[in-house]
Parts: sequence; structure tokens; C-alpha cells
Amino acid sequence: MVQPLGNGPTPNTAAELQDLIRAERDGVPFFVYRDGDGIQRILRFPRDRGELTIGRSPVADLSIGWDPSVSALHAELEQRAGELAVIDDGLSRNGTFVNGERVYGRRRLQDGDMLRFGNTVVLARNPTSAKPRTTMVAIEHVVVAADLSEQQRRVLIALCRPFRNDPAFESPPTNQQLAAQLYLSVPAIKLHLRALFEKFQIPDLPQNKKRLALVRKALQSGVITDRELAVD
Repeated sequence: MVQPLGNGPTPNTAAELQDLIRAERDGVPFFVYRDGDGIQRILRFPRDRGELTIGRSPVADLSIGWDPSVSALHAELEQRAGELAVIDDGLSRNGTFVNGERVYGRRRLQDGDMLRFGNTVVLARNPTSAKPRTTMVAIEHVVVAADLSEQQRRVLIALCRPFRNDPAFESPPTNQQLAAQLYLSVPAIKLHLRALFEKFQIPDLPQNKKRLALVRKALQSGVITDRELAVD
């Protein structure tokens, strides 16, 4: 299976979202892509190395063996003084692209740039960048604690809590689980979630992805603290 083109790899499950959040907190550049089986992969840039290779070869650091349109040695990634760059000096036969533009030689990367090697899309993330951009789920509007009612905050904390340090679960809490935990009715949970979706400007997505998007925005905005998530 070839990685589909489009907006690139985005988390489809709670476990994938948890892996992304953990990678962001590590504070080192990393790259997100889906392998030939559609599984999310994250490649962290080692702190003690300046270059990584990309290609179909199994010995490449980012090996894309499932994509026949990728050359054996397709391109290189470079890390210098906290900055990232992609290099394609004619190594590839089908080219390297950043945000849809072909790379000729060396191109500096920004946090959130979308790279394409053959038919495989790779998201570049650099949490240490001076001007970071949120790309997995864009935050168009910053929500602060004062924007939330006490009950909305309780629902949001309960929704986010499983993401604190447990990558084993497969989905966010259901309405029924939230209702039981917070001693509220299911209609009340639905009402509060609807308000949270609106306040965090969550787009119209399938229900599970909509909740994942809300969790990500809430954690990235800092409106929910680690201390609150740690309290049952």
C-alpha cells in the first residue's frame, strides 16, 4: 500500500496521538509518516548525528521500501544548529517535494512542512524551532481557562486524562464512560462536548477523530495542566 497523497499523516487512533504528543515533548526534531501497511511511524533525529538518509534501500535511515517510485538513495535530511534541511542533489529520479514544490539542491525546513518522496508523504516536526507551527491539528483560536465553564472543564479533563501516560488504549472515553465518571447524564455530556467542539473550533469529523482533535488542541493549548490530568 502506498502512502496516500493529501494532507499527510494524521493520527487515526488515541495511541497514535499519544505517540505524537510524546515525540513533541521530547524536544528533538522528528518525522511522521505511514509505512506500507498504513501504520504510523515516527523517526526522531538523533542528537548526535547531523544527517539522515532517505530511500528505498533497507539501510536508509528512513527506509521507504514499499514505494517503487522512491530511489534507493533518494535524499538526505540535515540538522544544523537546531535547523532542519532536506537535500536532493539529483539523487532521486522522481524528485523531492516540500509543500508541493520540487527541491533542487538544499532546502531549509520549517516546523510542519510536508515532504513528499515518490508517493510517500512525511511530516517534518521541529519542536525547538523558533517559530513552531501546529500542523497535525491547526489551532486557529487559542482557548484559555476562562473560556470554559466548570462543567466543561471537568468533561475536558476526563476526556484528556487517558492520554497522560498510557499509550495502550484505542479510543477516547465514550459519552457513557464520561457520564459515569462525572456523575452526569449522557445528554449533559453531549451538550458539554458540543460546546467544547465549538470553542476549540473542531471541524466536522467522524466522532472518534473529532474527540482526538479536541484532546490534541486542549493539550497543546495548555488549558489543561499535567497536574489536573494526574488527579483522578
